[in-house]
Amino acid sequence: MTLTVHRTRPPGRRRPWARLLLTGLALWIACLVVILLTGNVNLVPTLILLGSFVVPVAVMMWVYQRWHDRHLTAELLVSAFIGGGILGILAASLLEAYLLHPSPGLFLGVGLIEEAAKLGALIVVTRHLPYRHARDGFVAGAAVGLGFAAFETAGYAFNAVLTVQGLSLSALVQTELVRGILTPFGHGLWTAILGGVLFHYARDGRFRLTGRVVLTYLLVSVLHALWDYSHSIALALTFVFTGTPWQYELLSRGYLPQPTAEQTEIFTILSLLSLAVVALLGLITLRVAWRRTSAGTPQHSSARKDSP
Repeated sequence: MTLTVHRTRPPGRRRPWARLLLTGLALWIACLVVILLTGNVNLVPTLILLGSFVVPVAVMMWVYQRWHDRHLTAELLVSAFIGGGILGILAASLLEAYLLHPSPGLFLGVGLIEEAAKLGALIVVTRHLPYRHARDGFVAGAAVGLGFAAFETAGYAFNAVLTVQGLSLSALVQTELVRGILTPFGHGLWTAILGGVLFHYARDGRFRLTGRVVLTYLLVSVLHALWDYSHSIALALTFVFTGTPWQYELLSRGYLPQPTAEQTEIFTILSLLSLAVVALLGLITLRVAWRRTSAGTPQHSSARKDSP
């Protein structure tokens, strides 16, 4: 059976994902300006939704346009993005509420739970897919992860805008800008890796939790945890490199000392470097998984060996 991959681009037309990204960004800026000019807080939910969904949807469109095949329809991708994202975030919220407690291993628990929730959501929304190729898993997994990220960002933005002083547009804008920039390297990337490996080892219309699938799940969960730990790691390194005796004394007593301006700058740099390292590790993992699944294609499919 030959796998048909559609990667044609209409001549003379701008790429749809880029057009969506630029249009969405323009609408988000326009919405923010109108709120600042008029003080109309009824537009805040619109600002939250635009800032939360524009980048994930644009990235999903780019992935679909570049790597989809004829078995993975646009309708299924929309279901994976919306349905899979909601199912994943609901399951993760329930499990985290009952299973997690403040501890040094909290973020590892978050990684394990959220990656399992997204994996379960991916299985649910693609259970009727007639053929499962590794390429389909990468694309569908990315859709579920990006949907999860979009709904999660909306929640963070809603929390950021609410303060004891009232509405804080600056906190909302900062939250959406940072998470929007980081979107391609987080949930969508991790679930794409896991989805590709899961689909690669599917047989006879059934998913199988093989040793490779479980190992990949643990690996992306660790990447997820490292991403969440990045600020804590940066904070620890900042005090290790620049801490003063009185700050160490406060830390030994369980208090967080007030950082100096220099330490704040170093912390910001180290935080960005930590996120960049984890993002790079994720991209390397994706490339390795892509190459291995393309080299060892299952019996029921043959995939074209494109590199992501």
